[in-house]
Amino acid sequence: MAQQALDELIELLDLEELEENIFRGRSPQEQRQRVFGGQVAGQALVAAGRTVSAGIVHSLHAYFLRPGDPTRPIVYQVDRIRDGRTFTTRRVVAIQHGRAIFHLSASFQPDEAGPDHQAQMPAAPDPESLPTAIERVTPLLPSLPAPMRQWLTRDRPIDVRAVDAADDPFHPVARPPQQRLWFRAAGRLPDSLLLHQCVAAYASDLSLIDTATLPHAIAWNDPGYLMASLDHAMWFHRAFRADDWLLYVQDSPSAHGARGFATGNIFTRDGQLVVSVAQEGLIRPLRRTA
Repeated sequence: MAQQALDELIELLDLEELEENIFRGRSPQEQRQRVFGGQVAGQALVAAGRTVSAGIVHSLHAYFLRPGDPTRPIVYQVDRIRDGRTFTTRRVVAIQHGRAIFHLSASFQPDEAGPDHQAQMPAAPDPESLPTAIERVTPLLPSLPAPMRQWLTRDRPIDVRAVDAADDPFHPVARPPQQRLWFRAAGRLPDSLLLHQCVAAYASDLSLIDTATLPHAIAWNDPGYLMASLDHAMWFHRAFRADDWLLYVQDSPSAHGARGFATGNIFTRDGQLVVSVAQEGLIRPLRRTA
């Protein structure tokens, strides 16, 4: 069943080409109030990559402009900004209801030789020694309403094993703004490097901004806060497979002005730094009525 969920994600990333430089994507029927940001980022990167004949993506910078409507298709319009001798640049605008909801710029480069160094991967227990996401929440399920139980126990395309998980994510305690987790696609992926990068883009948005909430003991579903991704940036340093285990090391150096900032480094199991991520998100306290 996990492979089926992954196959559905691969299908979501396989955009329909409507016209030259124009693609259409859809959203899964998961009863979300808005489209998941990682999905839009992954689909936009697919759209950009479909218009590039040489090179692989080495960086992307994106802004979430409006909430996406999960009941409607998303149109991705690609602007071929530059086709240079080495670097190729694309700009993608995601459109719904006639308005831009997301903007992405991505740069592509052929493989080149040059200096090579990286940060060291921190220690972490093996992913196989850690419980799955469902195993972590199983003791809490009897106390949850049926829709929440169904949401938490659904098959997911990404297998996530948290190293620093809270005992009860619904009633967290304040702790430092760092967390580590292992993730991988919940099955096998085709060999396309762009697809693996798009799956990593999807997964990178699952938990990063949550890191900024940890010192404030804010639960991911706290009704007293409005939380949403504002922007997202990724740098792809080395080739990798997203269906092998990847360690996602996350840190939040600052939260202020109803915004939280977080960074992440993604390592392969043998210690190669393959992706760096940065994100700012909205963490807005809502007025409570008496």
